[in-house]
Amino acid sequence: MLSVHQMNTFSPQDIAFTHGEGAWLYTTDGKKILDGLAGIAVNGLGHAHPTLVKAIADQAGKIIHSSNLVNIPEQAALADKICALANMDNVFFSNSGAEANECAIKIARLYGHQRGIANPQIIVMERAWHGRTLATLAATGSRKAQAGFEPLVTGFIRVPYNDIAAIRNIAAHNNDVVAVLTEVLQGEGGIYEARADYLCELRKLCTDKEWFMMIDEVQSGVGRTGKWFAHQWAGVTPDVMLLAKGLGSGLPVGATVAKGVAANVFKPGNHGTTFGAGPLVSVAALATINIMEAENLLDNAAKMGALIKAEFANALSGVACAAYVKEIRGMGLMLGIELDRPCAEVVKIALDQGVFINVTHDTVIRLLPPLIINEAEARELVARVTAAIKIFSVALSAPTLAAAAD
Repeated sequence: MLSVHQMNTFSPQDIAFTHGEGAWLYTTDGKKILDGLAGIAVNGLGHAHPTLVKAIADQAGKIIHSSNLVNIPEQAALADKICALANMDNVFFSNSGAEANECAIKIARLYGHQRGIANPQIIVMERAWHGRTLATLAATGSRKAQAGFEPLVTGFIRVPYNDIAAIRNIAAHNNDVVAVLTEVLQGEGGIYEARADYLCELRKLCTDKEWFMMIDEVQSGVGRTGKWFAHQWAGVTPDVMLLAKGLGSGLPVGATVAKGVAANVFKPGNHGTTFGAGPLVSVAALATINIMEAENLLDNAAKMGALIKAEFANALSGVACAAYVKEIRGMGLMLGIELDRPCAEVVKIALDQGVFINVTHDTVIRLLPPLIINEAEARELVARVTAAIKIFSVALSAPTLAAAAD
């Protein structure tokens, strides 16, 4: 239960966890819950991973914070590692995905001004989610989230997702565009995947027009789809990439990764942070990446994701609830089951079945299990979520049955 001294900005489930182990969470009343959400794509290593815990504890006993007024060797090592994995040039570290996106917007705008463009514009997508700060809120494609916070920051042009023709049309008539900001896999927007051909054509268009291709991998990055970064499935490299969530395994860290011209836009004094990737957080992020490599978690994410999708397709076919299921979609361990109506009630039903999930975009059951999930746990996840959907569908059918009886 929220304290009366906490701002009323969340509507949490009536549940609290005392601890976790692997893909499992334990509640204050002693229940064991399968984690199908991983802290919203944060706890990729699951809970209490011994190697991660030791790395954090060891660093906490040395130095936690020193500020960016001095060199931070752990941060430098993390930057080197990320750039090697992404084939990009440099990184600015912050504390969250929203801050990483803010940084990208500033890079694009400064780039535009450096080119003599007085009113630089960034193309963004319908259903997009980039954060809740004023600039990222304006870039986000949710009127529900934006309502009440007007006037919104200007400088954004919105187009349908996966529609390269709409972007080409803007390119033909607008000389103030400096960048395109997109997700490869829309998370908050309902688990919609960008087509590989769309990303390839967008990459070519951005290169031809000297725009920055900026990809928000806050939720889809760091191995969640089965590659380090989801855009790698399409074989493209962005000019700017945004990371957060799974990078620190629960410690707050955001990263704005840049390449080529974009990597050299900022100069000293253009941007900054107090907390971004201090020694403790950098060690946690480095440990996360190293553990993922050692335990081959990218392959596991791809395999378990394919298994879960196939098992859901089988479990939800030929049963009463199939009539309410529109689509099962996603990549790796970033999956969505879209129903034909709002289904927030499924979250509570699922908890009663011993699995923690959430619903996004009103109608999409979102699944983001830890990358360490094994086959038995993956099958258990499918069984418990399927049971919750069936219970929900029976409740939907009850009024109809009652009316027929009358």
